[in-house]
Amino acid sequence: MATEFKNKMHDLMKQAWMLVKVYGFSMAEAMKQAWLVLKLKSALKNGVVKFFYQKLNGEIRTAWGTLKDGLIPETKGTERKKNESLITYYDNEKQAYRSFKVANLIKIG
Repeated sequence: MATEFKNKMHDLMKQAWMLVKVYGFSMAEAMKQAWLVLKLKSALKNGVVKFFYQKLNGEIRTAWGTLKDGLIPETKGTERKKNESLITYYDNEKQAYRSFKVANLIKIG
């Protein structure tokens, strides 16, 4: 339990520093965004979640997505290095995988 908590806090701080360095967030903004990202990732693993993010063209997207086993198709292909600045999810409406920048997450639910 303690190790799991430490790992989550490590990921949270790593995410916050990335937001500061790459996107120019203040540390307070970065921590708030990192907590939101952590909550979304956790919720996606538990079921279908409604969330909002800004697309690259400026449009606000309402998404229904999940990462829960049994609700997504089996993936096969190459092992790619995970990009820490993106959130990848399975879009239930489009029936396909989608991703967006962590800095563009607006709200959950």
